[in-house]
Amino acid sequence: MSTEPELPRAARIFVSFVALLRANGFAVAPEQTTSYLAAIELLGPRDLNDIRQSALATLAPPPERRTTFDRLFDLHFRGSEAIEHVDDGDDDETVRLQEEGRGEQEPLFSDDANESGLAATRAEALVERRFAQLSTTDALRRLAPEAPRRLPQRRGHRRMRARRGPFADLRRTLRECVRSDGEILRLGHLKRRPRRRKLLLLIDVSGSMKTRTEENMKLAHTLVQAAPNVEVFTFGTRLTRVTRSLRLKRREQALNAAAHLVSDWDGGTRIGDALQAFLAVPRFGGYARGAAVVVVSDGLERGEVDALRDAVAKLSRRAWRVSWLTPLATGPDFRPKTEALLAIQRFVDDLVDGGSSASIVAHILTLGRRRAA
Repeated sequence: MSTEPELPRAARIFVSFVALLRANGFAVAPEQTTSYLAAIELLGPRDLNDIRQSALATLAPPPERRTTFDRLFDLHFRGSEAIEHVDDGDDDETVRLQEEGRGEQEPLFSDDANESGLAATRAEALVERRFAQLSTTDALRRLAPEAPRRLPQRRGHRRMRARRGPFADLRRTLRECVRSDGEILRLGHLKRRPRRRKLLLLIDVSGSMKTRTEENMKLAHTLVQAAPNVEVFTFGTRLTRVTRSLRLKRREQALNAAAHLVSDWDGGTRIGDALQAFLAVPRFGGYARGAAVVVVSDGLERGEVDALRDAVAKLSRRAWRVSWLTPLATGPDFRPKTEALLAIQRFVDDLVDGGSSASIVAHILTLGRRRAA
């Protein structure tokens, strides 16, 4: 018998609208759903316009897809006739309709068998993935012990004793002065205590990254176990936070828990929408502030390139350093050729090889020696 709490009847129509948006390619995080419901409750809406404004403020649809959003809203709440096609600028997708009943099962909180090819696509495929028996590669064995001391650090606000430093340790100096009859024999020094910088790992789990998904998730689990301030998200057509699952110590258990959270394994590729959804949630956006951001993706975007460029630009302004690791970067002379990688190239600090666990581990372990560009 399921112990999952049932949604209140009055909330089902609003949650099913979020499910309808997701079915039509809008990236909406679970936290945005709860914010949407809270906004409706706070406003005590008197008409549909109040509900629409609550949705726009909390679900944050991309500006270029506002027409699609409005048509779906009217369809859902006003009972308009079925829409077969929406002319929304360059968005030539067919709007996919969804039964209202699916909203009853929509999860409000989340840390959040279908096969797909390797080509990038803009279609959403919801897949349940099973991970095979997992073995540890040499790269992951190297990452586990070295990550705590080689991940990037920043200067904290607290101070510590040091042989040399920019600050005078007056307390220690005066204490020793008393012991030496008022003579100052040595001036104590203080320096800022180093703190480990946050690390944000964004993993592409779309169909075009299918062959690398399992290895990348194993690497993410090793990283989360090795350092306490690592956050991990997956994205394809949706955005899912999997950090809590990866904190489970046993790898098989952790990855199976993550497999149940992520529903867009091996599906479409809408990187821009997923990153926009990440930045739209204040708690998620805070994970990127001052962090070393590592995006593992081939960059074969099938959504709006403008949305991807804007999201990466915002991310770069918040982060300490943004690294984009792509399997397409097969050598030191790599030059991006895809439209998406060309669009984001000036906003990332590193655009390097991400085609193997060894190359990803090597890059992560060198972040501590780098500075933000």
